[in-house]
Amino acid sequence: MLTIKVVQGDIVREIVDAIVNAANTTLLGGGGVDGAIHGAAGPELLEECRSLGGCPTGQARMTSGYRLAARHVIHTVGPIWSGGVRGEADLLASCYVRCLSIAENARLSSIAFPAISTGIFGYPLIPSTRIAIATVRAHTGRHLREARFVCFDAETSAAYRQVLGESD
Repeated sequence: MLTIKVVQGDIVREIVDAIVNAANTTLLGGGGVDGAIHGAAGPELLEECRSLGGCPTGQARMTSGYRLAARHVIHTVGPIWSGGVRGEADLLASCYVRCLSIAENARLSSIAFPAISTGIFGYPLIPSTRIAIATVRAHTGRHLREARFVCFDAETSAAYRQVLGESD
């Protein structure tokens, strides 16, 4: 059974099998979580990401974690919020499904997610949180035992705890 936890902190410090990177389509680094992960992992991560040729929105790719505590990074590209009229909800759910699938295929037991698309991509926090929790809760794989939602600030952490409590 998959245990879901909400923690407030810095995802680059999480000791799990894989952390999820809220990336852009190039996978070559950026701001926010993406920049922090690339900075903490070291230049080898950028080198491996260059070899992947990017990633479309709603999809995911896995790399090594290099200098991170996590053994792997699963990069996913969330949708840019456009008012909810361009399939953003389905694309965001797909990010979580693809990350979980990659983790299962690699036989990983733990994964840590940031709040995908809620930063510069502008996805509203509560709707994105509901999608994240519902999608992870629906996961029925055999290998994953723990999913963490790692929230950078108190507002995000409170939103995740609220939505997690609503769905209990």
